[in-house]
Amino acid sequence: MATQDFLIELGTEELPPAALLSLSDALKQEICNGIKEQFGKETAFNDEDVKAYAAPRRLAVQISNLQTEVPSSSFFMQGPPARIAYDEDGNPSKALQGFAKKCGATVEQLEEVDGKMGFRQETPAKPLVNELSAIVENAIQKLPIPKRMRWGASRTEFVRPTKWLVMLLGDQVIEGEVFGLQAGRSTMGHRFHHNEAIELNSANEYLENLESVGKVIADFEERREKSAPRFRQKARRSTPLYRSKTTCWTK
Repeated sequence: MATQDFLIELGTEELPPAALLSLSDALKQEICNGIKEQFGKETAFNDEDVKAYAAPRRLAVQISNLQTEVPSSSFFMQGPPARIAYDEDGNPSKALQGFAKKCGATVEQLEEVDGKMGFRQETPAKPLVNELSAIVENAIQKLPIPKRMRWGASRTEFVRPTKWLVMLLGDQVIEGEVFGLQAGRSTMGHRFHHNEAIELNSANEYLENLESVGKVIADFEERREKSAPRFRQKARRSTPLYRSKTTCWTK
């Protein structure tokens, strides 16, 4: 089957630092759950190909080598014995009518298999791209946000006002809307160092372009590791000097 890289990024105003990682992990989990629900027992992606990113003004999920087509499936439910399915006049029995109603089908859609009536449903293969927008919207609505806010005249609610939305499957923009934002391919650079739009030609350009052009490190752990030495250095410089009675000047 064909595969493509998938990217969703939701741009916002400054997110609460304490909630950043939990929101990122939850978005990743909910999107994965939504895709797996579409594929059933089939495999849509490898877990190691799923990455979640979180920065002060963005939440993002990227899935490499995502299957682009939901495979066809077949469902069969067995019902009452054929011998009690119809009365002497050929009319469907209450048992058969009840079974058809349970299946959401008509009596004419039922079939006899090995002496029992049954219902078979064939679902053809379909492009995953047609389902991704709804999966993303549902995932965002399920995020663990204890206190939501509204902004402007909109009645939508989120942890912070939303600013932009990127949804790409390979080089294709996924049509969809979240919080009134139309999906596109433009992300934003760092608030101070490159506060401009950055157009992504494809989903796999995300990390590289965001860091090299936008001056943003989207990976939460990488950003923390790179920032730690600088914070420690600033902390040492800000520590006041004092004189010990027994030793020389120390920090």
